[in-house]
Amino acid sequence: MKWWRKQKLYVKIFIGVLVGIVLGVTFGPKVAILKPIGDIFIRLLQMLIVPLAFFSIVSGITKLEDIKMLRSIGGKIMLIYIFTTLLSTIIGVVTALLIRPGKGEIGLLGKTETIEREEFSFLDNIVQWFPSNVVQAMSETNMLQIIIFGIFVGIAMVLLGDKVKRMKELAHEGANLMIKIAEIVINFAPYGIMALIANVIGTLGLGVVIEVGRYVLSAFIGFSIILLVVYPIMLKVLGKTSPLFFYKQISPAMLVACSTTSSSATLPAAMDVSRDGLKIPENIYGFTLPLGATLNMNGLASTLGVLSVFAANLYGLPITFSMILQIAFLGVVLAMGCAGVKGADVVTASLLLSTMGLPLTIIPIIAAVSPIVDMGNTVVNVTGDIAGTQIVHQRNPEYSNGEFQKV
Repeated sequence: MKWWRKQKLYVKIFIGVLVGIVLGVTFGPKVAILKPIGDIFIRLLQMLIVPLAFFSIVSGITKLEDIKMLRSIGGKIMLIYIFTTLLSTIIGVVTALLIRPGKGEIGLLGKTETIEREEFSFLDNIVQWFPSNVVQAMSETNMLQIIIFGIFVGIAMVLLGDKVKRMKELAHEGANLMIKIAEIVINFAPYGIMALIANVIGTLGLGVVIEVGRYVLSAFIGFSIILLVVYPIMLKVLGKTSPLFFYKQISPAMLVACSTTSSSATLPAAMDVSRDGLKIPENIYGFTLPLGATLNMNGLASTLGVLSVFAANLYGLPITFSMILQIAFLGVVLAMGCAGVKGADVVTASLLLSTMGLPLTIIPIIAAVSPIVDMGNTVVNVTGDIAGTQIVHQRNPEYSNGEFQKV
């Protein structure tokens, strides 16, 4: 037990996955006796969904409280972050539509669960995003309506400034509280995932494992497109910077991102390469990089796009244009509102599936490969932060005189 407690979470999850596969293959359907353990884990994730999403979105928006700063550097970097996050989500969706993860087992999970999605017109979809009763939206876990309400609350707080200072503190403290609860729940993940994986393998077979490999492949193809196509074009066209020079200078930060799988933990390295390698002044990177570490999650956005298609295929749902629009919106909002903790991608995946009206049956599958996918997520996230910072720097040389102070 002492050895087990010393292991990192991703090691425990990996061991739990292996044990689950062995139990599923060995005992087959009889392994369903472990299912209650997995069900408890799923219910704990569901418990987090509404308060975590609401507090994280409101808290994230209210951190942008200096309107004057946002009119200059902040406005430009936010446009870059939002654009790249949206584009990354679309890239993830398109990549998954081409690779088709889950298609080999289409409708597999539909064998045990009836999934129905009511089709709406585009305008009807847009109208349904806006809540008429926030309490009802929360009670029904209507995440799109909760997200929209959270955005309005955050914007209103920014506009009111110090008049709602205590409300802002409540939002920040609420987000911190939910993040801590998320950390506690994620520590239970190795056991819940072990039970769920055992049940999936025991009842559905190994065919789903092959589709998981296609999911991971789709995710990394999406990462490659962002790193090798999107960022270089943006750097060349908007930032007047050689992509080869850029990647050479920031490579240390990319290695740190890959090894830590944390944008926040990589922030000191990102600042070092921005200052020493790219010669960006502190009054620019001191604002844009911390903001990016909080809000700019291009890698996660791409992964959410892949996950949406993967889940739809496994549940036998048609990929419609209205669904793609919904996924694009969710990719931006959920990625930018993602809590910066280990296992946050698993929680965000739960939020995505709940918002799409899908069960959380595939969460253990996503969690099983999360340590691998999260390395790519973080590299893309951090690279996007520095790329956006370089573009703002090159297009705003007048702000290199110290007008803005480090945040």
